[in-house]
Amino acid sequence: MKVTLNNVRLAFPDLWEPRAFNGEGAAKFGASFLIPKDHPAVKVLEEAFEAVAKEKWAAKAGQVLKALKSADNICLHDGDAKADLAGYEGNYYISARTSTRPLVIDRDRSPLVQADGRPYGGCYVNAIVDVWPQDNGFGKRINASLAGVQFVKDGEAFAGGGAASPDDFAVVDGDDLV
Repeated sequence: MKVTLNNVRLAFPDLWEPRAFNGEGAAKFGASFLIPKDHPAVKVLEEAFEAVAKEKWAAKAGQVLKALKSADNICLHDGDAKADLAGYEGNYYISARTSTRPLVIDRDRSPLVQADGRPYGGCYVNAIVDVWPQDNGFGKRINASLAGVQFVKDGEAFAGGGAASPDDFAVVDGDDLV
């Protein structure tokens, strides 16, 4: 079930090159999205979790969903548990990954490339995630796959985020060379 997250903060973006999670397993594209606890997307996500649970587990959906929530096996997590990470405290976060490169576009829907320097960790984006149930040998969960990201506006970059601006550099003439 596709869910659009409007005007959320981007964290840990791996949008251009796939990366293995914690250095293990297959390399994937992905990102985390910080969502204020009073954001309308929280309700939309909760409704999506219920819908995919009902589709997957039918009459047992309510019971399974309650167990998944208590075990923190749903892709929406409380950022207060990661208060050591900039921007997480006071928010929820959802992490979404995918094997295929997600769509990355600008405000006007034109394609962005890594050299554009955006989106970056700390900026605000619209994101489309696909919420889906897992029920296999690895357990039961409700996960999210990343479909696309649209840059919305600048935000305070997290460490290592954002590209330098020409204004960050001084003009160098021949006498300044060492």
